[in-house]
Amino acid sequence: MSAESDLPRGDLAGFVKYFKYDIVSGFLVFLIALPLCLSISLSYGYPAIAGVFTAVIGGILTAFVSNSEMTIKGPAAGLIVIAAGCVADFSGKAVIPGEVNMEAYRAALAVGVAAGVIQILFGLFRVGVLGDFFPSSVVHGMLAAIGVIIIAKQIPPTLGVKVGGEPIPLLVGIPKIVAHLEPSIAIVGVVSMLIMFIWPLIAKRVAALKPVPAAIVVLLVSIPLAQALKLDHTHSHKISLHEHTAVEPAAPRDAAAAPAKPVPSDTLVEVPSFGKTFSALTFPDYSALAGYKAWKWVVMFALIGTLESMLTAKAADLIDPYRRKTNLDRDNLAVGIANTCCALIGAAPMISEIVRTKANIDNGARTRFGNVWHGAFLLAFVTLLPFIIGMVPIAALTAMLIYTGYRLAHPHEFKHMYEIGPEQLLIYATTIVAVMATDLLQGIGIGIIVEFIILAINGVPLRSFFKPLLSVQELDGDTYQIEARHAAIFSNWIPMKRRIDRIRRDRKNLVIDLSDTRLVDHTVMTKLDEVQREFREDGLLVEIIGLDDHQRVSYHPFAVQRKGYQSTSRSGPTRTAASGNDAEQFGEPMHAAH
Repeated sequence: MSAESDLPRGDLAGFVKYFKYDIVSGFLVFLIALPLCLSISLSYGYPAIAGVFTAVIGGILTAFVSNSEMTIKGPAAGLIVIAAGCVADFSGKAVIPGEVNMEAYRAALAVGVAAGVIQILFGLFRVGVLGDFFPSSVVHGMLAAIGVIIIAKQIPPTLGVKVGGEPIPLLVGIPKIVAHLEPSIAIVGVVSMLIMFIWPLIAKRVAALKPVPAAIVVLLVSIPLAQALKLDHTHSHKISLHEHTAVEPAAPRDAAAAPAKPVPSDTLVEVPSFGKTFSALTFPDYSALAGYKAWKWVVMFALIGTLESMLTAKAADLIDPYRRKTNLDRDNLAVGIANTCCALIGAAPMISEIVRTKANIDNGARTRFGNVWHGAFLLAFVTLLPFIIGMVPIAALTAMLIYTGYRLAHPHEFKHMYEIGPEQLLIYATTIVAVMATDLLQGIGIGIIVEFIILAINGVPLRSFFKPLLSVQELDGDTYQIEARHAAIFSNWIPMKRRIDRIRRDRKNLVIDLSDTRLVDHTVMTKLDEVQREFREDGLLVEIIGLDDHQRVSYHPFAVQRKGYQSTSRSGPTRTAASGNDAEQFGEPMHAAH
């Protein structure tokens, strides 16, 4: 570990010293970001170029506000449910990628301005600690639900079917959607999807292919394939479908009797032509903020976007080879300022994005200028070579998002949650169903309520739900002890974390005594592992005592610890608490997919 003064920093000296590392990483991240920015923006219900504008602002502006050296800012799949839901709410119909309702789009921009201002206030009033409130299993469930919703909404455009609706009816209606697919578009979409799933497996076996992103391979294959299938010209097929419902599409007519239905050239991405890039700038319709429904989306954008950004920033700190720490409040301020600027000019909302962030680290970036260069390359490309973007088939982009959704809702997560404990699987699955049946905020709330019910059943007293009973004493000049009583759970962790942080800032060792607790939940077990690692990196020690009379509800090292509980006999894979793997997975949600 280098001394603090020797760590790479994104200042003028760092710009010069690490230029060759940052510009190379910025270029490689740009290759990944370009198709993702286009696909995510279309799925928001925004113009494709709006996503590129977002990454440009996120790359260049946030680097000079946040102290995060590694995170890449831009549009992310984790916001699709909110952004597309907002546009659909204002337009009165489901979002179809490639179709932009300008009135709803401008209303969503006004929502984005208000949400950005709230995120600025989050940063100024130092609410970054609230990222530690949400229970781990609920956050995982939220992200998995987002993944399922993304898959449901992207299957129709990948198959060339212009249909929208709620996720559950869309999933139920998949057989009908397949029956009404448009063959030429479906070929492009299915081939692109197969590449997204198969290419990572090939790259693992062939080292020379590992640096090549699957999304770039999709573009290299799908563009000539679309040209060969004449998707750049209006053509016809004989399939009819009642638009905007996946539940009751029109019954397919006899193929011989069906009239030819035109498939227009809007199957390709539309961007402004050369020299007209900035003609796409669009301004908010602030009258939309007069209605109640606008503020529901404002709250969702601000809360969920901030939570996802903080999780990504924490994950980036864990995998940063220099272990530099992001100031979450300063990062929230940066994201808020950038989101406000984005909404003011018609760009899509952004968060810190984990896939591009991890690529930035893996590609050898040293400072935040990797983020700046990725934004600069995107700006240059969309300004100088827009005709290439105009050749990209929308079906290829939606296929990429299906893969992203799959990674968010990876089936392995169900097994992982069960290994931690059956109660965590219940919370996780309940959150998924609740989010899909209601919305993100209600779904998260239902997941938290289920966790509180489980905690109450397990004997956690109501008085400990939000306020921990703590005592702090100095053992000697170098060590403090925190004793927790009754329960250490996700909802009373923040006060305990503040005291821990104060001791860490004072450069003291720490003993955490949990002997008088009835229960320590999974989230706190994960957080304690993070605390041990953070103190260790600072050359300090943390000793956790008092769990000898507690037993885990499963063999997982971060499972719930309950006093007097007889552990189950089922066996399963375990992970050492010192590894930090579970903490990393919490910070890098669901296989780093959003």
